[in-house]
Amino acid sequence: MSEPMHILRPSAPRRAFGLGVQLLLGAALLYLAAVYPPATLGWRLFLIALGVGALVLGQRGWQGSAVAIVLRQDGLFQEDGRPIAPLDSIASVDRTLFSFKPSNGFIVRLHEPLGRGWVPGMWWRIGRRVGIGGVTGGADTKIVADALSFMVAQRDQVDEAP
Repeated sequence: MSEPMHILRPSAPRRAFGLGVQLLLGAALLYLAAVYPPATLGWRLFLIALGVGALVLGQRGWQGSAVAIVLRQDGLFQEDGRPIAPLDSIASVDRTLFSFKPSNGFIVRLHEPLGRGWVPGMWWRIGRRVGIGGVTGGADTKIVADALSFMVAQRDQVDEAP
């Protein structure tokens, strides 16, 4: 395991705001289901399920955002060692304005799918795309995206050398 080049930690105010919004949404949906219940049982159960789901996602986001993302020479990993996008698997890094990416984040395109993964507010991986960002600060995320782009370009240049 190589040394960390940069550690991407979530912003405390963003992390708290994300939790607050999720908890408020869950509480509001449960309140609606209890105080102003819809006429049919199906809609009431739907509101309850959405409310509980929002509370669970808020709790998962709070726990998940406690673990930082680490940029190392061999790619992107969680602080606990879980691989997010190893450098050998990365095809490109995209942080353009109109790309589908997390808030203050960037997209990593992979050569092949690595399986699904998700830490609410920090990163997600679906198919050949990995989204990094959300509750992270924009300046730190930009540094990681630029460094990762440079590492991929450097790797590709070495691979093309005779």
